[in-house]
Amino acid sequence: MSARVGDLATYAVLALLAVFFATPFVWLLSLSLRTPAEVFRGAARLIPHEPTLGNFAYILSDPAFLTYLWNGLKLSALGGGLAVVLAIPAAYACSRLDFRGKQGVLIGILAVQMISPLVILVPLYRWMGALELLNLDASVVAVYGALGMPLAVWLLKVAFDAIPAEIEEVAFVDGASRLQVLTRITLPLARPGIASAFILAMVMNWSQFLVPFILLERDGDWPISVAIFNFAGSTSASTTQLLAAACLIAVVPAVAVFVALQRMIVSALIAGAVKG
Repeated sequence: MSARVGDLATYAVLALLAVFFATPFVWLLSLSLRTPAEVFRGAARLIPHEPTLGNFAYILSDPAFLTYLWNGLKLSALGGGLAVVLAIPAAYACSRLDFRGKQGVLIGILAVQMISPLVILVPLYRWMGALELLNLDASVVAVYGALGMPLAVWLLKVAFDAIPAEIEEVAFVDGASRLQVLTRITLPLARPGIASAFILAMVMNWSQFLVPFILLERDGDWPISVAIFNFAGSTSASTTQLLAAACLIAVVPAVAVFVALQRMIVSALIAGAVKG
């Protein structure tokens, strides 16, 4: 009986949290379906009198908005891929090799993940300026890769831990090198973990604002997060519904990908724990 009461209390708390976080999205959806006249009147109804999809059609027909979406997708995917590539050797070493201070290294990597990008923005901007690397997609991708690498290391270590070491030992006996074992055996078996690390890194990059805002100055290079911020700064009551539609279009891809692949992500996260 006490266990059932505890479960009900847990579900109640989770339901309240869900309502709390879903309310802004519901209100954003309500705004995006309104006509300019209804927004201008300041109507407080959750369901608009005359809902319309015209705001979404207008936003999606704008070539500049599609360019911003493509920029965000490009930078996020390349940054996520770089984070995974950089994390693979470190994660494999922490999973398979015994060396002094390994736990300290892992904790240090996790501590780096806790540092906000805001802390490094000023020196990062000055450094990139001194190297003449401002306004380059490669600079943003490099920073994205560095910011996503710590989380990717931990996720990939869990994935590598779930692979029995005996499989690799058989390959070593047959004369395979460490690099051959990693590329031909371990990485193919760790594909779900690699995919999960890439997806999470990409989602983090998609929502990143400060880094591209500082490093990219040209309008045509901005990702969607920066473009919406600049649009919001100049919006008025007559364009509020367009801003709401643009925000929804920007948020939906990340949410949809995470929801669609959540089972794979969760299974990859707990694979090492199940093995242990």
